[in-house]
Amino acid sequence: MTSYGMIGCGMMGQEHLRNIALLPDTKVTAIFEPDAQMARAAVAFAPDAKFYDSIEALLAAPELDCLVIVSPNFCHLDQLELIAKTRPLPILVEKPLFTNPADAERVKAFRDTYPAPVWVAMEYRYMPPVAALREAVEAATGGIKMLTIREHRFPFLQKVGNWNRFNAKSGGTFVEKCCHFFDLMRLLTKSEPVQIMASAGQSVNHLDEVYDGQTSDIWDNGYVIVDFANGTRAMLELCMFAEGSRYQEEIFAMGPNGKIEALVSGPGRFCPAHLGDAPIPQIITSPRDPKGPSVREFPVDPLLLEAGDHNGSTFYQHEGFLALVRGERTTPDVSVDDGWIAVAMGMAAQESALSGQVINMVGAVRRMRTRL
Repeated sequence: MTSYGMIGCGMMGQEHLRNIALLPDTKVTAIFEPDAQMARAAVAFAPDAKFYDSIEALLAAPELDCLVIVSPNFCHLDQLELIAKTRPLPILVEKPLFTNPADAERVKAFRDTYPAPVWVAMEYRYMPPVAALREAVEAATGGIKMLTIREHRFPFLQKVGNWNRFNAKSGGTFVEKCCHFFDLMRLLTKSEPVQIMASAGQSVNHLDEVYDGQTSDIWDNGYVIVDFANGTRAMLELCMFAEGSRYQEEIFAMGPNGKIEALVSGPGRFCPAHLGDAPIPQIITSPRDPKGPSVREFPVDPLLLEAGDHNGSTFYQHEGFLALVRGERTTPDVSVDDGWIAVAMGMAAQESALSGQVINMVGAVRRMRTRL
């Protein structure tokens, strides 16, 4: 029986709890959640877990095989460092790894000294249509030359303490939300970013929201263009006031042989009742010769859809992490380096949108690759 300790049980933490409960021979035995309402909600998914008043107390729990960090973004790095000093167990840590550009060297120091495996949660990789696109993209395109990722979705949801309404606590929209897409860009292009340019802003959502005297400054839309070292060009289009869209994420990869696209539905719980069930995810392949698209549907197990908002991907991610904890594999799919570069790309996009300048990424990637 593999025993989990949970740090944070808010909305995403509860999704992790629901998915851990679907894994064989696992149990959540220890939880740290300082918000009373979230702690009460977590009991339904982990009724046998013991709740602790501090992370230090949780780390002293006798039966722990691994940890899952699902706290607010700005807490992640401090908590990783505390665990490193106290009891370094295998960790699945939610993105983003950090929110302040000044903390990049702290992340490197943690990476180079932490003795146990660390897996950064980038669950979009495991959405069935995205995984299928990744498997077929080389043959369908003949090598990606252009990549477009579009997310048209609902506004940011309410979080405990409203931390996701502010750039300083979330890292900014291109870090908080879009590090997933920058991770997918690197994964699909098999290359590193060279330069980034962006345009973004706060146009519709949260404009009049004030918390503790501070007005929300979180962006709700933007474009990002990324040039990669292998010559591939990629673009991200984000709109967070488009919840009426049929599909939430659309990924297009183009090359000399043709195009392949993945269409991913959003969370079923947000689908209007009068429209029926959410659309089934699809992969569409459009070769140049012979012309004409072919469509494949990728229905997701209803049990996994019920367990979360990410098309079953949280469960598939946990399967991989559990295998890592049990010694059935030796490396995580998403390393600290991967998590760091996705954040660095988001920070570069934020900087570009603010300054109007193209941001060079070569030096940042090289510095991250350098070991202490």
